[in-house]
Amino acid sequence: MAGSGRVVLAGAITGLVLVAFGQNLQQPEEAAAAVVPETIDIPSIDVEAPLMKLGVKNGEVELPPFEKPGTAGWFTGSAVPGEKGASVIIGHVDTKTEPAVFYKLRQLRKGSKVRVKRSDGKVATYKVDAVEQVHKDDFPLRKVYVEDGLKLVTCGGRFDRAKGEYDDNIIVYASRA
Repeated sequence: MAGSGRVVLAGAITGLVLVAFGQNLQQPEEAAAAVVPETIDIPSIDVEAPLMKLGVKNGEVELPPFEKPGTAGWFTGSAVPGEKGASVIIGHVDTKTEPAVFYKLRQLRKGSKVRVKRSDGKVATYKVDAVEQVHKDDFPLRKVYVEDGLKLVTCGGRFDRAKGEYDDNIIVYASRA
């Protein structure tokens, strides 16, 4: 996701969409305070990475810092993995100098396993249902931020050097295994 940090065109309106669909950007206090996802493991593409918390800043979903290319982030406005609801994890595809945590994300196939270790010691296991590449202008807000399941999001497609960002997003949809 080298570039301006526009993980999705929808970042600026995520809160509006979630409110429109009856969702809330905040987790219930007890869940948010008690349990957070700590690591993500995707054996089929050799990903073992720590997770950091990502919120909303200036109306857009935050991204992990480029200085930590091996770190992905859990959007705190989404469900804790393993709980009911949409859970969203975001990671860069690359930086200016190297591949990043979700570099191989588009290589995932239906049935691949994704495991998220939580601070309560539980491991939420998911199986990949689909992988899609969508233009950022056509980002499926409801499907990613509202519908149940784990969503992994990174950039992909053509890199627009003039804009300094990729044209598309790669989105992995996964359900509880």
